[in-house]
Amino acid sequence: MKALRVTVERIEGYCNQPMLIGDSFLVEGGKIKIPHQKHVCMWALQSMMPIFPLLQRAESRKGDWTSKRQQIFVCPDPKGKVYYRIERVEEK
Repeated sequence: MKALRVTVERIEGYCNQPMLIGDSFLVEGGKIKIPHQKHVCMWALQSMMPIFPLLQRAESRKGDWTSKRQQIFVCPDPKGKVYYRIERVEEK
């Protein structure tokens, strides 16, 4: 499975968490690694979680939307409008 980095790309509303542009966390298999002294909104995380396994697949099929290098996800809070960039982390 590929690791994913989820980064706050922009905020077009008010986030009461507060998430900050540039905040990020890693998804490695079934583990979520959040940097020390940081956090992630559980509502945004809950709505992103169903797509993590799809983006973690080792091989994408041709023409499959998961074959893109990165995906943009918008928080479900209509007042927050936090945009997250979800991208595969290249293996070292």
